[in-house]
Amino acid sequence: MRIHIATDHAGLELSQHIQTHLREQGHEVVDHGPTSYDPLDDYPAFCINAAQAVVKDQRAGVRSLGVVFGGSGNGEQIAANKVKGIRAALVWNESTALLARQHNDANVISIGARQHTEEEALRFIDLFIAEPFSEEERHVRRIAQLAEFEATGDIAGKGVDH
Repeated sequence: MRIHIATDHAGLELSQHIQTHLREQGHEVVDHGPTSYDPLDDYPAFCINAAQAVVKDQRAGVRSLGVVFGGSGNGEQIAANKVKGIRAALVWNESTALLARQHNDANVISIGARQHTEEEALRFIDLFIAEPFSEEERHVRRIAQLAEFEATGDIAGKGVDH
């Protein structure tokens, strides 16, 4: 599987460990930055580039997911979710990693690099990558509603306020 990675200065060291780990597992890893430490860098472009690459790959039929992280993971998740077609989930334990895939078919995981050990982060990522989407009708329906809102600004018959 192709895995797109992005971070900021807070996650740069962790990024190197994650990339090595994923390559050792046979994944193709694409690093969207940063490539060097800058305590004043800005994460949005890195995360948006990774998210756009995930969408592009998935539309082309390439199996891919994204991993973004920073100090808390919050901003990185927000940045990734600005890309149409992305469902980025902030993950903080094994259960949220699994549910992000099972129930939400999340295609990007966001992790707080300052909130977890390297071992925890790797475990969350491994679980996220390995877990399939459940394909349950209720989850398919809800994801379709999110996509409809993303495309039209409405969810037909669901009472979205305008």
